Amino acid sequence: MFALLGRIAVNHPWKVIALWVIATIAVVGLAPKLTATTDQSSFLPSHYESIQAMELQQKAFPDDVTPAALIVVERADGAALSGDDAARVTAVATDLSGRNIKGVTGIQATPPAANRSIQVIAVQMTKTTDPSDKTQTDSVKELRDALRGQVSGTELKAGITGTAAQTLDQTESGNKGMAIIGIATVVLILVLMLVIFRSPVIALLPVITIGAISSTVGGLIAIVAHAFDLKVDSSVNSLLTVVLFGVGTDYILFLMFRYRERLRAGEDPKTAMISAVTRVGEAITSAAGAVIIAFLALTLSSLGMFRALGPALAIAVAVAMLAGLTLVPAIVSKLGTKVFWPSKAWQQEPKGTVFAALGRGLGRRPGVFAAAAGAVLVALGVAAFGFHPTFDMSSASTSDTTESTVYSKELLKGMPAGATQPSLVYLHSDAALTGAQLDAYRTALTTTPGVGQVGAPRVSADGSIAEFQVTLTSEPTSDAALATVRGPLRDSAHAAAPAGSSAYVGGMSSVLVDFKAAMNHDYKIVFPVAAILIALVLALLLRSVVAPWYLMGAVGLGFAATLGAAVLVFQRAQGNSGLIFSLPIIMYMFVIALGTDYNILMVARLREEAAEGRDPRTAAALSVRHTGPTIAAAGVILAGTFASMMLAGNSMLAQMGFAISFGIALSAFVMAMFFTPAVTALLGRKAWWPGRIGARRDIMTELDDQSDWQATQNSYTR
Repeated sequence: MFALLGRIAVNHPWKVIALWVIATIAVVGLAPKLTATTDQSSFLPSHYESIQAMELQQKAFPDDVTPAALIVVERADGAALSGDDAARVTAVATDLSGRNIKGVTGIQATPPAANRSIQVIAVQMTKTTDPSDKTQTDSVKELRDALRGQVSGTELKAGITGTAAQTLDQTESGNKGMAIIGIATVVLILVLMLVIFRSPVIALLPVITIGAISSTVGGLIAIVAHAFDLKVDSSVNSLLTVVLFGVGTDYILFLMFRYRERLRAGEDPKTAMISAVTRVGEAITSAAGAVIIAFLALTLSSLGMFRALGPALAIAVAVAMLAGLTLVPAIVSKLGTKVFWPSKAWQQEPKGTVFAALGRGLGRRPGVFAAAAGAVLVALGVAAFGFHPTFDMSSASTSDTTESTVYSKELLKGMPAGATQPSLVYLHSDAALTGAQLDAYRTALTTTPGVGQVGAPRVSADGSIAEFQVTLTSEPTSDAALATVRGPLRDSAHAAAPAGSSAYVGGMSSVLVDFKAAMNHDYKIVFPVAAILIALVLALLLRSVVAPWYLMGAVGLGFAATLGAAVLVFQRAQGNSGLIFSLPIIMYMFVIALGTDYNILMVARLREEAAEGRDPRTAAALSVRHTGPTIAAAGVILAGTFASMMLAGNSMLAQMGFAISFGIALSAFVMAMFFTPAVTALLGRKAWWPGRIGARRDIMTELDDQSDWQATQNSYTR
């Protein structure tokens, strides 16, 4: 099949290119607009208590006026607010209200805090459920501009926080991060491809081809998201950029290294490209299949953010694979050996390379290499037991210097920690609730451990639903707040509900408690399903039931080692309270899937060498020599593209970027380069059981010195 695909691409290049152009125009023309959401509650299924509480809120109070923004005012010198200062704050609120800013329905100054450190102006805004509606964020921009003029030249300073301000800062931070990631990714690919091939033509090849197909990928994702009503998280765009360029460049590298190898073996350019597609096509397809399966396993998640993320990234990988096996061969077939211009290095096999020496050493002492690689993985994996998840998504998705983050912290100077995002308890009865019932219920909530205060109930028009605003003693996204909601608050709310009524705890802390429960569910479902399916891909590729076991075991060790490294860097070295809660599942998908790419490439070459009659140790030595440069180059590029996420300016992308890039580096330079070929050499023909590949030939004694090795290698490549 791959030989036929190679012949079509090489013999009919213009038709292949034209087909890609037509497909791109069609997809882009038919695709709806893709919008992302930052509302975490929209990702949870409706059976969770926090979502049921939200539904009650919308039913009872459709015109809820909970402030969308909070203007925090304090003295610039840090002193307590005076009476004149408070009067000035009230005047500021009056002036802002008189500006009739679009989307703002009310502006009200509250009394100064008890310690007079701050004073808050509450801003109500028109509610919206459309993630593409920018009315609230535009209102925040206008309020900030007006506020700066109001406090300029006074002894006061002020800033805006709250949900609308946080959404604005997250969006702007995300856009800035996307630009940085995009530029860093392209520059990295250009530089590394120039270093590897010394040709500007090849350096531009992935940038141009992947850039050309990116619109197709975006269009297909929009079509699928619209068709299946998938909630696309705002972080998808960042991940999509690095996945598309990183994986796409990897597949191009796999192809071009094998193309150069066939040219050195004496084949003409067209035949060499057909041979390259034929020989590496199965490895690329299997590698892409493993990645796609791993990503699609996310559709089993109970969280909408992952159900949308999986198909989106799977589409990106599938399109990159198709381009690598059709569009790239078509373009290269028109360029021929000019693709290497101006370098002439492609014409000769390099002598005495590092990978030849590494391969020779591994072939002679596979046990030493396997033990050393395994020790590195286990040592880092031990640190994974210290992993602690954090659910503070608002500060994690922006930098610490954004206005909403800074003034969210300033707000705590004069208010209880839980006042920034209070929990909301809803009491629902079939009949109208009495005053005595409401008073007794409020008293029960007030005596709950971890609760600071409980506001007077707000009752719906028909009297059947009551809302109690509960201020926790802990910051809403902290471990203590989540523990309070998950245990004492929900227990008290349910137990104290009058006969014939039911209670539901909502608010941000409750949403995060349910997020944590959903994540624990996903770990038990998504992880094993993805591992089993990837193992099946490996079994089909290798025609073996033995190799998939130690290959998946190695990748599992790589996952643990990667998580351990992230714990050491962010929790131990930087002193963070924890890692982003979604990091393990995202990291698992990338490390398992993308890490398997390199294992597949290496083990496919091991099988190829064994099928040609090499004994296990020689097959391992030759595989490291030939495939090592490809894996090293691809690993550096893919790890580098994900590492660019660390430049985005927020802790969530920094943690993702570090963990994924470190995991890919481990997969390439520890597992695929050393562990996999070493274990395969130790197992010998048993690795391919029940298949019988090649006859055992013991020729390692011929490789006693560099000249003997080179002579043997030349005979094999020819």
